[in-house]
Amino acid sequence: MGTLLVARHGETTWNRDGRIQGWAPSRLTDQGQEQATALGAWLDDRYSVDRVFASDLRRTRETAVAVGDGYGGLPDPEFDTDWRERGFGTVQGLYADELLDEFPDHDRDASVISLDAAPEGGEGIPTFRGRVESAWDRAMATTDAGETTLVVTHGGVIKVLLANLTDRDPDAALAEHSQANCAVNEVRLDGDGPELVGEEMTAWRTLLD
Repeated sequence: MGTLLVARHGETTWNRDGRIQGWAPSRLTDQGQEQATALGAWLDDRYSVDRVFASDLRRTRETAVAVGDGYGGLPDPEFDTDWRERGFGTVQGLYADELLDEFPDHDRDASVISLDAAPEGGEGIPTFRGRVESAWDRAMATTDAGETTLVVTHGGVIKVLLANLTDRDPDAALAEHSQANCAVNEVRLDGDGPELVGEEMTAWRTLLD
């Protein structure tokens, strides 16, 4: 039985300010660094991680490094553009209210990740889902029995994965708010396929006290 751990990146300046990040090179805040280091220490007590995949964006790179600092002896991450957040093109950097002014038909209570339109230079939802599912298939295929793979990625990516794992309506899942920064999800792999056994785990927060 293999294990896949899927974690969101730590808090960034743009998370804190409510800006649409997309593929922006936003950096972790001091709190985000502390979250990721605590996550690494928590993982070190519970899992033997054999492989690390991560989005190649700055916030996930910084998170993977900080998780490694907390873990001690974590394998070097393999960065992959398919683990990126949805691309938002010309609306990247806007505040949520500004995006809603650009797309007034979008539900104001729904996450901007679920925006039905493809912003200029950005990705439509089918393209976004397709590349995430491709990355997920590769992660499952390269995680052998008895191995554990850690994936460091983004809130929108995790929504796509959880919808697939739980048979949730994918559009409804994208409209939900993202998981907490550095929340981690555990998926077990066996002959019957992937099974979600832990969702939005944040027990590492006790290490911040």
